[in-house]
Amino acid sequence: MLSEAHIIVVVLLIALIFGAKKLPEIGAGLGKGLKNFKNSIKDEKEDEEEHKKIENKENKENKENK
Repeated sequence: MLSEAHIIVVVLLIALIFGAKKLPEIGAGLGKGLKNFKNSIKDEKEDEEEHKKIENKENKENKENK
């Protein structure tokens, strides 16, 4: 795990590399990226569940028709 000292050093290095003015832009970009990633995972899970429901329904209909 990272201790508080490690986190502070990393933040300072990022501030030195990119400059303090760019940090809010970087943070906003990371936040939007994480949000999009979480939404895509959520959508994928919903699509998978819907696909399973359709398969189950088709399997039941096929068994009833036989």
